[in-house]
Amino acid sequence: MSILDDIVAATRERLPERKREVPLRELEARPMFERERRDFYEALCENELSVIAEIKKAAPSAGEIRASGNPGVLAQQYERAGAAALSVLTEPERFGGRVEHLPFARAHVAIPLLRKDFIVDEYQLVEAKAYGADAVLLIATVLAPGQLFDLHQAAAELGLDCLVEVYAPNELEKIDFHQVSILGANNRDLSTFEVDLNQSIRVFRRAPEHVVRVTESGLSNADQLATMRRHGMDAALIGTALMQADSPDEKLRALREGMAEKLRGSAA
Repeated sequence: MSILDDIVAATRERLPERKREVPLRELEARPMFERERRDFYEALCENELSVIAEIKKAAPSAGEIRASGNPGVLAQQYERAGAAALSVLTEPERFGGRVEHLPFARAHVAIPLLRKDFIVDEYQLVEAKAYGADAVLLIATVLAPGQLFDLHQAAAELGLDCLVEVYAPNELEKIDFHQVSILGANNRDLSTFEVDLNQSIRVFRRAPEHVVRVTESGLSNADQLATMRRHGMDAALIGTALMQADSPDEKLRALREGMAEKLRGSAA
């Protein structure tokens, strides 16, 4: 069994208890459930490579990254450094996340929030909305085509955008592109956690033109970001490289400025 299989199995095991602790009716009664949505899709449609800056405490590929820190303060720092949106890890066992981190982050920023987790049940979508997410991650690798379609549809009915993530080009066959408008390509193999930055390029060569293109994982320097932009990426999701930095916001600012400089140089 791979690490990914372990994570998904643990997620499924936690769900019944979570549903008992916080029933759907309680989620739907939370004040944030009826709040105005921030547009995740539009936030990624800029004239430059938009950055989705991630908040997480740990990762299977890196172990503990940043055990302490206020998600709200970090969210505010990311926004000031130019992040277009935030990704908030809520998986507890391998990533040190909690769904309660979402409202802390949301209270400090005006940009949209993505709930990043291993979503396998509609309950998690309602939970995401109730705690302040504007979008959710759906991982094609762990979902059957029909389940992916149904979860995407349910998210849309809740007013949530979806970032649909694939690893290999052949996973594009699972996706209904009449439905999906934001596509992510993960450079990290979720079974082995090895990184291949060319994976995004291979995936998007075969993807429809209309989708917003998000490259994810393993991105740590301005050269890589500039390369991704030259290959038509609209956004980059960056997590570990920021969270491992002494000052995540300064790292983000340096990445964005360095990328812009390299793109100007190549256009001259």
